[in-house]
Amino acid sequence: MTATTDGSAGAVGPGAAVASDTTAPAAATADVLDAARRATDRAVEHLLAAQDAQGWWKGDLETNVTMDAEDLLLRQFLGIQDEKTVQAAALFIRGEQREDGTWATFYGGPGELSTTIEAYVALRLAGDLPDDPHMARAAAWIRQHGGIAASRVFTRIWLALFGWWKWDDLPELPPELVLLPTWVPLNIYDFGCWARQTIVPLTVVSAKRPVRAAPFALDELHTNPRVPNPPRRLAPPTSWDGAFQRLDRALRVYHRFAPRLLRGAAMKSAARWIVERQENDGCWGGIQPPAVYSLIALHLLGYDLDHPVMRAGLESLDRFAVWREDGARMVEACQSPVWDTCLATIALADAGVGAGHPALVKAADWMMTEQIMRPGDWAVRRPGLEPGGWAFEFHNDNYPDIDDTAEVVLALRRVAHPDRARMEATIERGVRWNLGMQSKNGAWGAFDADNTSAFPNRLPFCDFGEVIDPPSADVTAHVVEMLAIEGQAHHPGTRRGIEWLLANQETNGSWFGRWGVNYVYGTGAVVPALTAAGLPEAHPAIRRAVGWLESVQNDDGGWGEDLRSYRESEWAGRGASTASQTAWALLALLAAGEREGKSVERAVGWLAETQREDGAWDEPYFTGTGFPWDFSINYNLYRQVFPLTALGRYVHGEPTFCDLREGAR
Repeated sequence: MTATTDGSAGAVGPGAAVASDTTAPAAATADVLDAARRATDRAVEHLLAAQDAQGWWKGDLETNVTMDAEDLLLRQFLGIQDEKTVQAAALFIRGEQREDGTWATFYGGPGELSTTIEAYVALRLAGDLPDDPHMARAAAWIRQHGGIAASRVFTRIWLALFGWWKWDDLPELPPELVLLPTWVPLNIYDFGCWARQTIVPLTVVSAKRPVRAAPFALDELHTNPRVPNPPRRLAPPTSWDGAFQRLDRALRVYHRFAPRLLRGAAMKSAARWIVERQENDGCWGGIQPPAVYSLIALHLLGYDLDHPVMRAGLESLDRFAVWREDGARMVEACQSPVWDTCLATIALADAGVGAGHPALVKAADWMMTEQIMRPGDWAVRRPGLEPGGWAFEFHNDNYPDIDDTAEVVLALRRVAHPDRARMEATIERGVRWNLGMQSKNGAWGAFDADNTSAFPNRLPFCDFGEVIDPPSADVTAHVVEMLAIEGQAHHPGTRRGIEWLLANQETNGSWFGRWGVNYVYGTGAVVPALTAAGLPEAHPAIRRAVGWLESVQNDDGGWGEDLRSYRESEWAGRGASTASQTAWALLALLAAGEREGKSVERAVGWLAETQREDGAWDEPYFTGTGFPWDFSINYNLYRQVFPLTALGRYVHGEPTFCDLREGAR
């Protein structure tokens, strides 16, 4: 079960044979337990050594080279290039190119057109020439796949900034959108928070339509340079796509005749909205894309580069850069210290580290200081709810994360903090906020309640991935598990969440994974939640989940799932074994009472055998998502925290409500 030489998961493809209990004799339970204990001890030592002095953990967050390419394009647009940064970014981008000349959006994935175009343009800015072999291969592949005209809207916006694409051939996004009240369809709060933060500044860019002189032409990226902007085919007018295409045509007419006073008021509102949401560290939403577009929008509205807002924003972008030993510079899309810290705390506690251990107390101290005590955009839908959530990043007070909040509470409950009153008050606020963010259907989304409008995804502009934040099984499961551990398994909100989970189980017994890849992640989250909430191990939903997990276990004893499962059902639960995905499956099986089963023994054996001498695991595969398929994430700490959690529960047993309440005292 090894990957192919180009990093693909072809060795474990859809329909590949999986192991049964008769494939190979399992090691004796005592030997497996002994191996698990040794692996757990090494992993604990490794994870403790990675803690920051302030108490947090953070692994690098890898995405794809569009982050690096757009960083260089921003610097070119603002005129703030420096040769060291440009060449370091180019070194990283070149290193990610595949043999066929393309760039992918995840390890082992197929070449992706828009990513390849942006990487190519960034390397041109760095001085690479069209005739260079690696550039010629990329350009040929781009032309074969439709050229610039076939790329996504966001890529063509970047090109329009330099005159490489016509603004007239881009979908309209009027700034008047900011003025729409919340009851009007397509108001900005109908979009997910990540899309909202990106779209508001882009309304300004779309209205201004700036063009900076391009340092070179890009004729080699067009299928027909004489017709670089071919007309796009219209969908039937009776279809939703056709209706929104015709709405876009109407907005083009409006762009030419927009009332001056209304357009001016909209631009001012957009600018105020952007500035009000700048975080204390200068970023926007703790993620790189909104920061980039906000800087461009504000600059177009007259903010010079020395303005405090601009200066802080530019400085924040530098903090997303990871400088590697070879001199390459990788840009993170965002940073995940709160998420990493709560998961690391859970892993260490479940692996037997004492509740009063200094590392756990320090982590709890840091997490408690990160609780958000003021309203954010979520309050538009929940105006009377008291704040109390946690964000994903160091600074993101506007957008606390429901998933993070649930896991932080689970982590804090495992720590014996000396200030018990403070701890209980912190947990109480988090629990209350999570309950208040439940959607009408009984489930939970990631950042907002009831963010389920069907309209935003229909806009011609929105072709870059998910733009709404509907409830998902993985987030709902984490909240249900937290509520159960807090003794609220019979709370009406918890019961509605359980009912939603049971109703949304797939026919094969799995659950869809929105924020992790994919059905293995969803199932690994839901089964522990349901059993923590009191469902018996014999419940039909639990047995179906166990049956599915066992049916997709790899021959080597591990589990893996390729990102292709988001598009092709035959890839569900299929892929090269990874440490994090094996751990997710193992967590579900342990929660379902399968500790003595052959599947569990083989999984534990695989984790023990693949562990490095330093206690860590290797995992090049991307097992996290920003947008399923469209934007994939390799959380570098997943390969450490989830295997440790699973091994710890195998060695020490499943944590219970009583265990956690007693251990935290």
